[in-house]
Amino acid sequence: MIRDARVLRAGFVPREVEHRDAEVNHLSSVLEPITNGEPADTAIVTGPSGAGKTCISQFVTERLREEVLDVETTYVNCWRNYTRFRTLYQILDDLGATIDIHRQSTPHDELVDRLQQHDGPRTVVILDEVDQLEDPSVIYDLHSLPQFAIICIANKEEELFSRVDDRLVSRLRSSEHVRMDKYHDEQLYDILSSRAKWGLDEDVITDDQLYRIADAAAGDARLAIGILRTAAGKADRENHERITDDILLDAAEDARAQIKQKSLDSLTPHQRVVYDIVREHGPVGPSEIHERYSEDVDDPRTKRTIRTYLSKMEQYNLLEAEGTSRDREYSLVDSAAASPMQ
Repeated sequence: MIRDARVLRAGFVPREVEHRDAEVNHLSSVLEPITNGEPADTAIVTGPSGAGKTCISQFVTERLREEVLDVETTYVNCWRNYTRFRTLYQILDDLGATIDIHRQSTPHDELVDRLQQHDGPRTVVILDEVDQLEDPSVIYDLHSLPQFAIICIANKEEELFSRVDDRLVSRLRSSEHVRMDKYHDEQLYDILSSRAKWGLDEDVITDDQLYRIADAAAGDARLAIGILRTAAGKADRENHERITDDILLDAAEDARAQIKQKSLDSLTPHQRVVYDIVREHGPVGPSEIHERYSEDVDDPRTKRTIRTYLSKMEQYNLLEAEGTSRDREYSLVDSAAASPMQ
């Protein structure tokens, strides 16, 4: 049943991107100076979860590497590498420049010096989930180095700007902004149809089923592809000739649970403390959350940072908020209330 499993994977970058021509062209034009050996502006790519921000960024950089010999690219997930050291180390590691760096004792400045001394090809650095950086000064470190072009990926611009100092805000505001909206159901159907065409045998899934996946995913391409992948995997394991409606129903639940677990596993230690407080005491307001959080950790972050954590977990459907900014309360998302598979 599965012709090419790669096509169904979450991180797969297709040869053609559906319904994002304007965004692809915009980001390509930002990076174009690199093809002439010149510095490129920083690009900020924003949009909701599942809008294709990472896919677009990797698609454009791959095309760039196809066209130009002396261009490299490195990808950093800042949710996983949330400290300045980890981010700098990851970039240097991709450049093959970490052989004698000790994770415990090497100072940050030495990592920055290494990047300054890098005399290899111009490198595009994709900083995914950049609003998760505990110390956003790493953006400033890279911003000042002409041999690096930066793509910053975040859900919302204002949350990125609220975390950085004034000197960097002005630079980021003058950067090129590529804004992406949620997909419509028709667009998600086209994406799913393309993945099914290349990844599955013919007639394994009907158009009606693909439309139902698109509807249930509510604009989130990551969830839509996850449902398709989970359904195909289950049907294949159970030796079905096609994906049945029952399998599809189970797949929708399973895919949501997998994505939720992945998001939970991605939380930083401080974010996890905040999540657990909401789980145990919700519905609960930001002031009480910060109060309890400050009691639970040795090195508490500011109230503003905690609000950013809460917003991030809201965007990833781990928490939901009710009320205005003054009387807002947070609680865990009720998974059963998600868009059902019709």
